[in-house]
Amino acid sequence: MPTTPPPTAPLLAPVASATALIVGAGRGIGLGFVKQLLEEPRITRLYATYRDANSAAELLALSQWQGDRLILFKLDITEEAQIASLADEIKARSGSLHLAIYAVGILHGPDFQPEKSLRSLQSEPLLHYFQVNAIGAALLAKHLMPLLRHGEPSIFAAISAKVGSIGDNHLGGWYGYRASKAALNMLMKTTALEYERRCPQTLVVVLHPGTTATQLSEPFQRNVPPEKLFSVERTVAQLWDVLARLQPGDSGKFFSWDGSELPGRFLSRFMGRPSNFNICQS
Repeated sequence: MPTTPPPTAPLLAPVASATALIVGAGRGIGLGFVKQLLEEPRITRLYATYRDANSAAELLALSQWQGDRLILFKLDITEEAQIASLADEIKARSGSLHLAIYAVGILHGPDFQPEKSLRSLQSEPLLHYFQVNAIGAALLAKHLMPLLRHGEPSIFAAISAKVGSIGDNHLGGWYGYRASKAALNMLMKTTALEYERRCPQTLVVVLHPGTTATQLSEPFQRNVPPEKLFSVERTVAQLWDVLARLQPGDSGKFFSWDGSELPGRFLSRFMGRPSNFNICQS
């Protein structure tokens, strides 16, 4: 697979002047996408959000050199009123969107780590996983729909993770992260079905970036072989190439960083089991 993507995604090629939004651009993959899209001549207006100015210094510095082409908004994705306000601002400034990427994600924090067992589960961290990793993306899709409902091709993409597949869960643990990413995948699949009816020019896809050298994965990188730990630049180039290869029939699909489609195996391991099958049996 090529490591350098084509200049502009072919799906968006008919769009002479495209407007894009990166949610979660303060650092990591989101910031990488901002840098990538600023190199794309067809992206004439780029909106980007960050949660905390202290962790978004590079993004804030970048905006000082871009003028009106890069417009930043502070956003707490767990507050729907702020999402609605963001959509209103974009509508007032640009009227429409052609590309939206949800790059927000949380795996650990100052007060919690991924759970290794059921006895580690607590309701507050679980709810926070779902708010950030899943619910925020669905609410964003809700409020952006009017901006994506137009006659030109457009893309709504969410960064997920392969660990959100039930069929691929062979190790256990990471209850909140796994479950919230599974919820994200299902929410985006359902969104794709509604968009097909109400916003038919927009493809909704989910992307697995692979393990990327960001703050999210930092505590766990020692267990990752060097060849499977991607730089942010490599991850963004690979994901942009995936987006560049999208076809009109790809809405609702889950793609890995190498362009392969990850099947919808969320319940496949349990289908066809006898009704008295105990999923906890050894």
